[in-house]
Amino acid sequence: MATPLKLIRNFSIIAHIDHGKSTLADRLILATGGLSEREMTHGQVLDNMEIEQERGITIKAQTVRLNYTASDGETYELNLMDTPGHVDFAYEVSRSLAACEGALLVVDAAQGVEAQTLANVYQSIEHDHEIVPVINKIDLPAAEPDKVKAEIEEVIGLDASDAVLASAKAGIGIGEVLEAIVQRIPPPKGDADAPLKAMLVDSWYDPYLGVVILVRVIDGTLRKGAQVKFMAAGTTHLIDRVGCFRPKIEQLNELGPGEIGFITAQIKEVAQTRVGDTITDARRPAAEALPGFKEVQPVVFCGLFPTDAADFEKLRESLGKLRLNDASFSFETESSAALGFGFRCGFLGLLHLEIIQERLMREYDLDLITTAPSVVYTMHLSHSKNEDAQTIELHNPADMPDPNRIESIEEPWIEATIYVPDEYLGPILKLCQDRRGIQKNLTYVGGRAQITYELPLNEVVFDFYDRLKSMSKGYASFDYHQIGTREGDLVKMSILVNEEPVDALSMIVHRGTAEARGRGMVERLKELIPRHLFKIPIQAAIGGKVIARETISAMRKDVTAKCYGGDATRKRKLLEKQKKGKAKMREYGSVSIPQEAFIAALRMGEE
Repeated sequence: MATPLKLIRNFSIIAHIDHGKSTLADRLILATGGLSEREMTHGQVLDNMEIEQERGITIKAQTVRLNYTASDGETYELNLMDTPGHVDFAYEVSRSLAACEGALLVVDAAQGVEAQTLANVYQSIEHDHEIVPVINKIDLPAAEPDKVKAEIEEVIGLDASDAVLASAKAGIGIGEVLEAIVQRIPPPKGDADAPLKAMLVDSWYDPYLGVVILVRVIDGTLRKGAQVKFMAAGTTHLIDRVGCFRPKIEQLNELGPGEIGFITAQIKEVAQTRVGDTITDARRPAAEALPGFKEVQPVVFCGLFPTDAADFEKLRESLGKLRLNDASFSFETESSAALGFGFRCGFLGLLHLEIIQERLMREYDLDLITTAPSVVYTMHLSHSKNEDAQTIELHNPADMPDPNRIESIEEPWIEATIYVPDEYLGPILKLCQDRRGIQKNLTYVGGRAQITYELPLNEVVFDFYDRLKSMSKGYASFDYHQIGTREGDLVKMSILVNEEPVDALSMIVHRGTAEARGRGMVERLKELIPRHLFKIPIQAAIGGKVIARETISAMRKDVTAKCYGGDATRKRKLLEKQKKGKAKMREYGSVSIPQEAFIAALRMGEE
């Protein structure tokens, strides 16, 4: 029997990385008897990936249903959505928030409001949520709850006078948090007799059950054995299992309006289940889909190549398995003269790239070389003899068309919000200026500056985040969203070793920064490539124009060693002969660039 609407509360937890979101979720599960102390095998129960636990981040949205008997004697059904906090997963967060009526805003009592908290709170406000501020970690010696309350009011504009003071680790204030959820978050709305309308919040692959789909029912009832239709995908499926997580799996017969649970329907690929899709009854469909659905597009692209060429098939298989569980990244084969066969992969952002790379290395035991990440450029080409004028998207710098045909290139731009303590403000403003940033705003919140900059995404994907963290000793927090594309004076910079272009090292750069970037690259390669018996020029070039050059001197054999005394012309003759031999050798000799040199040259953050 479905729970009455007035006894359901759907909420998510919004917080910056490391503000105690997952620990609070653990405490709520314990307090409501979802799991016993003995069953809590590790902290952060909802973060079940090894990387999630290690880094203290949430990558996949998770849900748990809790039963709580409140002070008014009623037993409420609480559906908690544990959402990712990072900007790369912003679309997933927006769908998870759309499935809730309220949110707990968790802020660290020692650190205050951070950039990511802000981005997700504004999303939550857009969804018209009731937001309950929770000030966590009040047992820390550095905790300043009153200052944080003032900051929440000043920065976000929320009334924090009745914020709940808690410490998830010490178990302080958990009862007050549960009471605030019941009393302050409104119940969901819905009509059990209307045609079925449910939102697909998330999906993942289970080796035993196939694809497990997380759903929030808006109207109607979702029953086991029903024939359902996915409106955006246009596919129909038979539901074979309905249930919820407590956090252990519990099977149910149906999910009513306002409820959150999961379904399985013998679907083999996550790609068929798109986040934000509307699920409806195939026989009695809803008139229109739920708003807000969009296709997730990769933003950052890079090449992944196995260090050992024999691992190519293993890498293909591993990417296929990962894609079963994460439909938001794409991959296609590519080959490089220097690195052999590999894959061009598209990701939602830099953290997503890092996670996929780390999972490939750990879970599938692969050794990888990653080329420098690049973004998607829009090229407007003029017509030539054989081809009409056209607009193309460029993912790989090596595929750049003939420069004479390019009328203009557009690159993606972002708006970044950076929070930084006052003493580190100078270097960070300089960093943003150096990366072609346009300052939009600078305000102060307590002792911290809030800076808003518009920046080209190309300049951010390289090593911006590492620089930001090292300049601010880890205190700066950074969040961004895309604001469209703009025309830029962009050129392809090629690296030539012994006058041969190395495709894996080519990149698209802004003309203004090309010389510095090129000089840095050739200097680094000079140190990395071993000396040969002939001298090797290393050049950075734009088109036919060389903008930076270094030369690796030749190893010399002392051919005059056997000449002691005698006429100097004998020595000169031998040296001339050696010179000719070296020139010939350089003509036919090939330069072997060791893999380590590639890895070091492509490694980010060492400019």
